[in-house]
Amino acid sequence: MPTCVSCNSTSFTPDDVSGRLYCSSCGHIQDYDNYVNVYGGVSGTTGTFIRLGTSGQGTNYHYRDTKIYEANKLIDDVTLRLNLSPSRADEIKAMIGKITEGEFGQGNWFNVLIGACAYVVMRRDSKSMPISEVGAAIGCDDYELGRMIMRVVDFLELKKPDFPEFDIVRLYERTLRNSRVLGSLGGSVRERMRKQGIFLIQCAIKWFLTTGRRPLPMVVAILVLVAELNGVGGVSIQECAKEFNAVVHTCRLRYRELLEALVKAAQVLPWGKDVNVKNVLRHAPTVIQYMEKKSMSEPIGKRDSEGGVGIDLRDVINECLGRNGDADKSATEVEKFKKLSDDCQGMDRMKLSHECLAMVYSKSLDEMENFKSSGGFGVVHEREERQYFDPHDCTEWWNGKSELSKKLMLKNILEKDVGLDHMPPSYLKGLKACKRRRERINAAKQRIHKIMHPSNARSDVCISEDVKNGRKRKRRHTLDWEDLIIETLLLHQVKEEEIEKGWYNSLLDLHVFNSGAV
Repeated sequence: MPTCVSCNSTSFTPDDVSGRLYCSSCGHIQDYDNYVNVYGGVSGTTGTFIRLGTSGQGTNYHYRDTKIYEANKLIDDVTLRLNLSPSRADEIKAMIGKITEGEFGQGNWFNVLIGACAYVVMRRDSKSMPISEVGAAIGCDDYELGRMIMRVVDFLELKKPDFPEFDIVRLYERTLRNSRVLGSLGGSVRERMRKQGIFLIQCAIKWFLTTGRRPLPMVVAILVLVAELNGVGGVSIQECAKEFNAVVHTCRLRYRELLEALVKAAQVLPWGKDVNVKNVLRHAPTVIQYMEKKSMSEPIGKRDSEGGVGIDLRDVINECLGRNGDADKSATEVEKFKKLSDDCQGMDRMKLSHECLAMVYSKSLDEMENFKSSGGFGVVHEREERQYFDPHDCTEWWNGKSELSKKLMLKNILEKDVGLDHMPPSYLKGLKACKRRRERINAAKQRIHKIMHPSNARSDVCISEDVKNGRKRKRRHTLDWEDLIIETLLLHQVKEEEIEKGWYNSLLDLHVFNSGAV
């Protein structure tokens, strides 16, 4: 039995107010006698004088209070890493309390729940935050976080307009504002890049380059492209992708798709046939200016007889030929440039700035004179670095007056004409896949016919056309697993239209493995 620390007596009496023991002999209050064992399970007697963050004397200890305290600390820590305001943290706590019925929780699953609720809170307020950023803050996989987000949305029954669609335009503005790589930019350059990026993003939406894709890689690709067009150095896809937790390979794919779309948009220009993915950046200012003017024009049915926003490029010719003695140029060069202007008149009367076209023509004439003075076309020179026209010398290629430079609704974006109607990449990929399967089906039918009718069999060598040379060449195709599956399906009399869709496993289960089932 315990003894008194003062007189070693073993007789104690509990105090009526505090419940602490004191010695019946000397009256000394005993220390550390405030623990009572718990009996009877969860609903049994609890300990006394022990509470959250304390030991010894205090108040009662409760596991639930500790759990809620630690959960709130974790929520505050996650919101701090995501740079969210205290009001956002309160919204997240209220949402988690509603989902867990006030019990909160502990463990890895609770971290994922905090990230999912943070994403939903920002999405409800039209503040776009990518899943990859949230996943990097809580140390969670994107797919696991996405599944938790879907569970939260289903539990709270969030639908439009309470849960709007992901806004890629706001994501671009947020990315441009928070980028450490572009932190030293001035206000005017940043605003110019913001408008140009919004214009290109909404063009990408019209071209279906963002449909069914993650938005962050496209935002990174457009941010890098806009930085290059404005002469901002030190901005690479790898650095931007690493900063914003995006996949580098996917960002490069979106960057190339964007360049390919600009190449297709440049085909209407007189020099469009010379534009490719490698040199499209040199032509990008002119192409974007054409797209901007095209989007500002009225629909075809509403254009007046004068041609809407067009200008007469002959004024540009006169201005170019009348400056600095250029009127003495040869008649052949003048006729060539006039022919170029006549071709431009048929492009829906494209409106380009006089200064830009005059500078392009003047630099072209200077390069031609230098080339002729160096020996003409008959002399072979050593390879030197060619001096091309710098698009940044022309400051008037971007006006920013198009409505596409501001955030528009999807319906309004699709109604705009930017000079290119691009089909969805997934649709084009599906057409190529169906064409490839059709060729394999025809080849499989020929092989089956050769085996069943050897006397009338044709050669199994595939004939393909060489489009560039305009002649036919022989190419032998090596059989693989897809050819064997197609042969099997054809022998089981499966329709060719179903085989073209490519659902091989379903067709095999339906027509081959279950062919004898009743």
